[in-house]
Amino acid sequence: MKESVYKSYDELPLFLNAETVAKLLGISPSSGYELMHKKGFPVLKIGNRMVVPKEKFREWVEENAGK
Repeated sequence: MKESVYKSYDELPLFLNAETVAKLLGISPSSGYELMHKKGFPVLKIGNRMVVPKEKFREWVEENAGK
């Protein structure tokens, strides 16, 4: 697993793209894109761009940890 460039949650950008989500979860970029298209994942669409608010990402991780 690749080491994240972020050392704390506070260092994360306000909105996460698929590449950042993938890095944080230790998955491939293509898996990050797939995850962002799954129902229930907290994606915000801005035009054609898909981003995840970092607070919603954190909530999603806490809710889905251990499943």
